[in-house]
Amino acid sequence: MAGQLKIVTVSAGLSKPSSTRLLADRLTEAAGRELAAADRKADITVVELRDLAVDIANHLVTGFPAPALRDALAAVAGADGLIVVTPVFAASYSGLFKSFFDLVEPDALSGTPVLLAATGGTARHSLVVEHALRPLFSYLHALTLPTAVFAATDDWGTGADRHAGGLPARIDRAGGELARLLGGTSTAARTPEPASSGQAGHEGRETGERDGIGIGIDEVVPFEQLLANVSANGR
Repeated sequence: MAGQLKIVTVSAGLSKPSSTRLLADRLTEAAGRELAAADRKADITVVELRDLAVDIANHLVTGFPAPALRDALAAVAGADGLIVVTPVFAASYSGLFKSFFDLVEPDALSGTPVLLAATGGTARHSLVVEHALRPLFSYLHALTLPTAVFAATDDWGTGADRHAGGLPARIDRAGGELARLLGGTSTAARTPEPASSGQAGHEGRETGERDGIGIGIDEVVPFEQLLANVSANGR
């Protein structure tokens, strides 16, 4: 078994309980399940920014972090993977969320996989993860996952949109992506399946002939010749 992975979840929810923390927990659980299925252990740390709000403000004006904030920043900088979740304020991430990541040392997140997520009152805010969160972490040189998760208020209710599995499916997909990027895919899952006869035939055409035209893959054929071959084959 490989070494234990360090996953840090940062939640910027302002209330207790909050939908932001709920989404953060669900994403963490999804990544943990995928890692466990691949026989990988993960050390999970949750950073609740609500509890650090005063320390964050003091650090911004004094330059000296309190012990709890220092520990949180060190955990983020030393993480193998991050899950970050913010509520939407004024069509962007919250000020508390941004202030915390303003305190992260430059290049501390270089190459770190980051799962982006946000919560809001309506699905109209869903693009926040693309036009606000993704640029922020790209600037920090982090590796943002393809699947970002947005959860509106309605996503938690019985009347939630269940298209393509709804919010639970998005959570599982994003958590799985993080686990796989961290190396949590089992050997069996990484082993390619044998090529079918159709695939083998296709590969053979790439190195020899293609569709009976008799050309190599690197050979440039005039368009007139292609048309002539099509006509000759009755197609």
